[in-house]
Amino acid sequence: MTNTKNDRRTLGNLGEAMAAVYLQEHGCQIVAANWRCRSGEIDLIALEQQTLLFVEVRTRRATGRFGSAAESVDFRKQTKVRETAQMYLHYKRQYECPIRFDVVTVEFFADKEEPVLTHIKGAF
Repeated sequence: MTNTKNDRRTLGNLGEAMAAVYLQEHGCQIVAANWRCRSGEIDLIALEQQTLLFVEVRTRRATGRFGSAAESVDFRKQTKVRETAQMYLHYKRQYECPIRFDVVTVEFFADKEEPVLTHIKGAF
């Protein structure tokens, strides 16, 4: 059981690192990674021009058994990310900053060497 959990964590960390590199290559500045507070965690916080992005990263091995990585960002998770983003904005006193909630998915397919990364801007 522990190996499976460690494998998932390793895969998740890899996906977050890939998402951070992707965002930087597309003009974003990473402000924070794995920002935590009592209400939850935000995988990546980035700045794109004047807009603060709260990014949920989902990494999966595409087996077709549990739906896509994007589908796993359900209403409950969206609510949690919004609440955590509010805490971040309050903590940093950024009350007038435009914000956006994005999802980056990283999916590993058995028949492809490279994972497929998808950036969904304004996902929720």
